[in-house]
Amino acid sequence: MSIVENRKAFHDYFIEERFEAGLVLTGWEVKSIRGGRAQLKEAYVIVKGNELFLIGAHITPLSTASSHVQVDPVRTRKLLMHADEIRRLIGLTERAGYTLIPINLHYQKGKIKLELGLAKGKKQYDKRQDIKEREWNREKQRLNKVRVAK
Repeated sequence: MSIVENRKAFHDYFIEERFEAGLVLTGWEVKSIRGGRAQLKEAYVIVKGNELFLIGAHITPLSTASSHVQVDPVRTRKLLMHADEIRRLIGLTERAGYTLIPINLHYQKGKIKLELGLAKGKKQYDKRQDIKEREWNREKQRLNKVRVAK
């Protein structure tokens, strides 16, 4: 079940492969995510050493969060994956010019997981082509509806 999606990722990047990673979260972050108060719009994933980190994901704290906890809504969060997967991703991002983009947050067996996409950036003409294709598909659907109705 998806909690939050990053729709902008599909507009700006070609997603070639998907991976799933766990997140290191604090208690108030889990409560906020379960309440649907997370955003991935400006988020991205970096590699530091042999570890992956999620940067720029905004998790708004609940108003009921305790007063003794210092909350940072956009703190850097560590991602949890198998070492061989991380090594593979590091090789692809360094050599082949790929980047890692968060696609969505979802539940899996009661845990909050992050779906990553191995992505290449789209050029402006690629984005325009996608828009044309989407509009043409909508027009085809409208024409088919008119034909079926007659």
